[in-house]
Amino acid sequence: MGSRSRSVNEYASAMISALLFLLLVHGTNCFYLPGVAPEDFQKGDLLKLKVNKLTSIKTQLPYSYYSLPFCAPKKIVDSAENLGEVLRGDRIENSPYVFKMREPQMCTILCRITLDGRTAKQFKEKINDEYRVNMILDNLPLVFPVRRLDQEPHTVYQLGYHIGLKGKYAGSKEEKYFIHNHLAFTVKYHKDLQTDSARIVGFEVKPYSIKHEYEGQWSENARLTTCDPHNKRTVVNSNTPQEVEAKKEIVFTYDVDYQESDVKWASRWDAYLLMSDDQIHWFSIVNSLMIVLFLSGMVAMIMLRTLYRDISRYNELETQEETLEETGWKLVHGDVFRSPSNSDLLCVYVGTGVQFLGMIFVTMIFAVLGFLSPSNRGGLMTAMLLLWVFMGIFAGYASARLYKMFKGTEWKKVTIRTAFMFPAIVFAIFFVLNALIWGQKSSGAVPFGTMFVLVLLWFGISVPLVFVGGYIGFRKPAIEDPVKTNKIPRQIPEQAWYMNPIFSILIGGILPFGAVFIELFFILTSIWLNQFYYIFGFLFLVFIILLITCAEITIVLCYFQLCSEDYLWWWRSYLTAGSSALYLFIYATFYFFTKLEITKLVSGMLYFGYMLIASYAFFVLTGTIGFYACFWFTRLIYSSVKID
Repeated sequence: MGSRSRSVNEYASAMISALLFLLLVHGTNCFYLPGVAPEDFQKGDLLKLKVNKLTSIKTQLPYSYYSLPFCAPKKIVDSAENLGEVLRGDRIENSPYVFKMREPQMCTILCRITLDGRTAKQFKEKINDEYRVNMILDNLPLVFPVRRLDQEPHTVYQLGYHIGLKGKYAGSKEEKYFIHNHLAFTVKYHKDLQTDSARIVGFEVKPYSIKHEYEGQWSENARLTTCDPHNKRTVVNSNTPQEVEAKKEIVFTYDVDYQESDVKWASRWDAYLLMSDDQIHWFSIVNSLMIVLFLSGMVAMIMLRTLYRDISRYNELETQEETLEETGWKLVHGDVFRSPSNSDLLCVYVGTGVQFLGMIFVTMIFAVLGFLSPSNRGGLMTAMLLLWVFMGIFAGYASARLYKMFKGTEWKKVTIRTAFMFPAIVFAIFFVLNALIWGQKSSGAVPFGTMFVLVLLWFGISVPLVFVGGYIGFRKPAIEDPVKTNKIPRQIPEQAWYMNPIFSILIGGILPFGAVFIELFFILTSIWLNQFYYIFGFLFLVFIILLITCAEITIVLCYFQLCSEDYLWWWRSYLTAGSSALYLFIYATFYFFTKLEITKLVSGMLYFGYMLIASYAFFVLTGTIGFYACFWFTRLIYSSVKID
């Protein structure tokens, strides 16, 4: 494992600090990330340029920067990474680049390397897979500006720069590989007029491929004829590119230019977060929300009017002693609260869903407040993992409470299944995917030390908390049914074709999926196309709309089911809302074939493996929302009518 493995103590301290960060809100002037102060630089101060992983949207397999024979410092030092960064495959290391604040450099020679057959093949493979180099300066990622006159904003930014490109010489049909060996960096800064200090607010690059030439024999002080600051000869194009072939030598050089900017430090991430075409984004989100809100309003209005009329009619029938002519949902009052088959499993899934609901809700709150911005790399994933662990107490409580209502006595068995079932399935899929990444020698493979920390979080914190919640939940008095359950189950009459369980379950998932699928496109784009996602305000609104939609569609279908004298609503309410996860996975498959350019089998397996985990989690979340909505609804209507 070597330098890649982190000690358990280091991870434990990282987790504790992340937890304290989540729990303690510090007052500060910073807008994006409370608790992190800007750094001021005087003229001539040394700037630390760090290198991060190599990434490709074609393979989705990150590699460490020094997995290729780039110029390296005398000693490679890993930066401390949090749990989220390690899981994302980030490998932040020092670099040989020397920057001094507001002191421009031209044609600085970094190093010279001579390729052999193996290293030339490595470079060609990475260029063919369109890998990009990622760097960091003062916590800002390196971006490549692209001018587009046909849309607003006119300049869009792409993360990192391509290692190289493929092309053909004029008059030749043979395709060659060329490497970007000259980097023209631009560091943008905002100057404080009173103290003369400056803060870094932008970090851009323009890469070039040039076959450098020099006078005489090579030495550390060799003078280039293709890029000479003394003769003011700079690299401005790639007309004589550097070819990647065995036994070819490559000279790596760079320029550094400094530009004063009006952008203040607190707003320096704005340019990064406006990468996509936001007009379409905003219009799509608002349009989606308006449709769902309209449908939700219609559903709520119909339900209130219908239910009010039904309850009034049933109560009138009761007073007129016409109860023998009962029809509809009141007829099954003696069976509606009968315990379902596999009630233990239902308790487990409901408990897990409560855990998810709590985790997502708290994460959203922190994200909306600005604590989980992209400037805090890995913060979102670290927060979600820690919150999942600590929400275990609510999972145990919810499952034990429901289990006791079903007249269950062995609460420890249900608690154990709640603590282990969902995490075990996810961990098994994750372990297989991680083994595939290890096989590709990618930096995205989670080291043994991190894997141990994840297991420690699960067994050391989550499981005990689930048991604590289970104990508290089972100690509480059982939830009493509003009506008595008959000893002999009532026979369910033959149902119409549209009330078929499979059909109604599949229909029920369409509306919740419709509430999120536009936002889902942007989330998938941010994950698989390496773009930032920071519209948590909209995401929170969509999440609330999802809650309302899941609840209302389940209540409507549950009402129709009970009117058809079918009282087996427990599992169907869970599956009705949960079926939206099926549409999510189908959409993910559609996205894979229409938007992504993944061709490798391992990369495809990674995509579908992670999307399977996401869909499973979405099923548990939406299913639980639907179940609790229907549970509340049935208790409400049956406690509102007079029953002998």
